[in-house]
Amino acid sequence: MSPADAATNAVQAFLETFNAQDHDAHAQTLNYPHVRLAGGRFARLESAEEFAAIIQRGESRLREEGWHHSTLGGLTIIHESDDKVHVSLDMHRCHEDGTVYKRFDTLWIATCQDGKWGIQFRSSYLR
Repeated sequence: MSPADAATNAVQAFLETFNAQDHDAHAQTLNYPHVRLAGGRFARLESAEEFAAIIQRGESRLREEGWHHSTLGGLTIIHESDDKVHVSLDMHRCHEDGTVYKRFDTLWIATCQDGKWGIQFRSSYLR
């Protein structure tokens, strides 16, 4: 499997587990330390347990805004090497009826650590 295909699979696994709100499985789609840049601030997470706890706390906020699931509007591989892939994504947050209520661009970096591909960096324009 090419690095681009492996990174695409990692993105899809992230989205599937996010939509299922399976916090532990979702945390396993990342590589650590995991870094997120959003709102002008960096957040560094050291472990799957730390990430799962944060995601679990955020689930109620998602539900309050009317979130039912997220979809991928587009995925573009920007750069790739044997162990790192830069991916540009067009993400959509959707209501239960499928209408998109929030759209945002995001840049992710997927890495291969010890043979496992996962998302290690996310830079989001989510507001």
